[in-house]
Amino acid sequence: MLEGFSRWVVIDLMRLSLSSRLGEALQFFIADSIKIIFLLMAMIFVIGVLRSYIPHAAMKRWMSHRGVGSYFFAAIFGAVTPFCSCSSIPIFFAFIRSGVSLGVSLAFLVTSPVINEYLFVLMLAFFGWKIACSYVASGILIGVFSGMVIEKIGLVHYLEQDMVGNNDDVPSGGVFSGFLSRLRYGGQEALSIVRKIWAWVLVGVALGAAIHNYVPKASIDALVSSTGIFSVPLAVLIGVPMYGSCAAIVPVAVALFQKGVPLGTALSFMMAVSALSLPEAVMLRRAMKLPLILIFFFMTTFAIIITGYLFNFLQNILIS
Repeated sequence: MLEGFSRWVVIDLMRLSLSSRLGEALQFFIADSIKIIFLLMAMIFVIGVLRSYIPHAAMKRWMSHRGVGSYFFAAIFGAVTPFCSCSSIPIFFAFIRSGVSLGVSLAFLVTSPVINEYLFVLMLAFFGWKIACSYVASGILIGVFSGMVIEKIGLVHYLEQDMVGNNDDVPSGGVFSGFLSRLRYGGQEALSIVRKIWAWVLVGVALGAAIHNYVPKASIDALVSSTGIFSVPLAVLIGVPMYGSCAAIVPVAVALFQKGVPLGTALSFMMAVSALSLPEAVMLRRAMKLPLILIFFFMTTFAIIITGYLFNFLQNILIS
């Protein structure tokens, strides 16, 4: 249906030929934009309703004094929260103030921007279920690994003391009078988030369409072959200073992959853009001293690079 609608818009309304690069790019843009925004609305609505049943106070308890399980719970909670790297920081601050350990709080901070419901929808739509599910699993493991290592090293003394253990509770998600109020909450959250990211979706799909139809595959192949085994760390180092929504970066990563960039290289670039950014480092300075910020960035970058190499190694299995 979407393909037929996009063809009608391009051919009948715009009077363009689908055999032209512009016509093909516009059809790609129209069909994928509608599909993604519709899927985002549906997925965020469902997750919002489900999350309304879990009070924040209970989440704080589950994240405390439960051993390895606390790290996994924090990472999974991060995976279902629709936040970018900077938007996750206020909740990270709240966890630290309420007494949740540094490592568990960082497991949430790493996973929240790397994985969320709308990113999963994008991955599912563009890459398929194998790669989407593998990406989610790897993102959770990166968060757990980073949090556990930083906790094991014992870096709590690098936190600003006025941020630690003030027993401030995480803000409540609200009181719901019945199932209809939960449905309204899910609908409001879906509308609120889509209003914030729809432009990023369109920008990302437009960039993906441009790369897909205008960038010669030979140029991409030449770039990848020239960097060889170093393509993954190079992609991560390029991605870390950037700041962007994963709604915009996923279509770009897909287009690069379709042009011949190895799967792990494309995904590690996407992870780096989503998980780490210079604005995030500036905001974290409120709670962390500089050595801890540098260690946090190094650990996360290292884990993303290893994950990129792993996806490259498993590429043939995941796309079969």
